[in-house]
Amino acid sequence: MRFSCLLLCIFVLLTLSACGTRAPGPKAPEKTSPAAQKVLESAYSQLGVRYRLGGNTPRNGFDCSGLVQWAYKQQGIAVPRVTTDQARAGRLIAPKEKLQPADILVFKNRQGPRGLHTGLYAGGGRFIHSPRTGARVRTESLEVSHWKNSLIGVRRVIK
Repeated sequence: MRFSCLLLCIFVLLTLSACGTRAPGPKAPEKTSPAAQKVLESAYSQLGVRYRLGGNTPRNGFDCSGLVQWAYKQQGIAVPRVTTDQARAGRLIAPKEKLQPADILVFKNRQGPRGLHTGLYAGGGRFIHSPRTGARVRTESLEVSHWKNSLIGVRRVIK
């Protein structure tokens, strides 16, 4: 009995440790302009910063649109502050077009004050964002069903 409990505990721990760590599948490397690379470097420098509703600085924390605006602003590129305006920034990317690093991803999210969430495409099927209260800036795969099913638009600010 004791051995079977031990095996069950090990199985549960291994299963839980694999959650959320799925590596993205092999992807062709995207071409990245120098400006897009710098926007992403700015966003990546904020990994681990806590979420804060209305936050738009590393010191105070970020909400989703605050992170997007801040990362672009570090490169002298003006992007609107709120998600509804970010959902109209730059140029709309058609579904058949290939995503490029630093594209703004727009997701339908019932939790937000206006029902939208934004993040930055990082390449390789991943994106960086500030997800929600209690979480921190992180990267995630677009292959996760929640994100895949809620992606409603892509905006390109950098040509």
